[in-house]
Amino acid sequence: MQAQFKFMEALVSTHFNFNGQVNFYKGKVRDVYNINNTYLAMVACDRISAFDVVLPKPIPFKGQVLNQIAAHFLELTKDIVPNWLIACPDPNVSIGHCCEPFKVEMVIRGYLAGHAWREYKSGKRLICGVNMPDGLRENDPFPEPIITPTIKASEGHDEDITREEIIASGLVKESEYIQLENYTRKLFAFGSNYALKQGLILVDTKYEFGKFGNTLMLMDEIHTPDSSRYFYSDTYEQIQAKDQQQRQLSKEFVRQYLIENGFQGLDGQQAPIFTEEFIQLVSTRYIELFEKITGKTFEPQDYSNTLIRVENNLASALSKLS
Repeated sequence: MQAQFKFMEALVSTHFNFNGQVNFYKGKVRDVYNINNTYLAMVACDRISAFDVVLPKPIPFKGQVLNQIAAHFLELTKDIVPNWLIACPDPNVSIGHCCEPFKVEMVIRGYLAGHAWREYKSGKRLICGVNMPDGLRENDPFPEPIITPTIKASEGHDEDITREEIIASGLVKESEYIQLENYTRKLFAFGSNYALKQGLILVDTKYEFGKFGNTLMLMDEIHTPDSSRYFYSDTYEQIQAKDQQQRQLSKEFVRQYLIENGFQGLDGQQAPIFTEEFIQLVSTRYIELFEKITGKTFEPQDYSNTLIRVENNLASALSKLS
């Protein structure tokens, strides 16, 4: 569908104050409210980041797309691994258990794309302690999916790290890390099979986990265009045979736009300002992925009085939990 919007319409940021609020954290995309150290309320805003930098212009409907895709898959995968989600009282809001997060992100790759390809193209054959075989082209499948974890940086770029370094440093106990790997592979297998039924290939993705009491839980988003890369399955083989760029639904085309305009998040580089036409294109891509991957029709939020709507819906939901 083609959602219509005015150029300046978007949910850029929030700064509410709720009963029992312990603290407020502004992430790259989400505004996070800690309520009594018991619940987390996440507002998915329309900010967009790339190369771990929040870009100057927001993307209308992006936050809604991320929030609703994540909720869709958290519901579908709750039998694979427990997750943090309790309720979604607004198109842009999720409320869940306040977990203690592991300080690593579990990245899993089925194909040689994105960061892994950039490393491979530079001549490297080892990523996060995992060997990548010789003779691969961009977007070729790995013999089997590889897990390439990163350290979650509080600011700046996330950093690659090996399984051995994670365990040796005490970031995650070995027994729990084995469980994280197991959950990661099961979630990726589910996501890959689900995507194929929708005419897509889940290329790579990342998962975040935490602990709620003694229970290990899946947190945050899952299988969204910000955390995942998708190819169209119907044209994958013929495009790969011609060694051409794959048709994909992900944020990679935004990264490529930035690279072509001289920006990769490096010191001294200035992020380009998106044109209105490019913002429309990015918004449309996000909506297309929502409809393609969920099989649902996107119902765009009303941007009039957005902040009042979000605050009221969130406050009402929290009052029912207290």
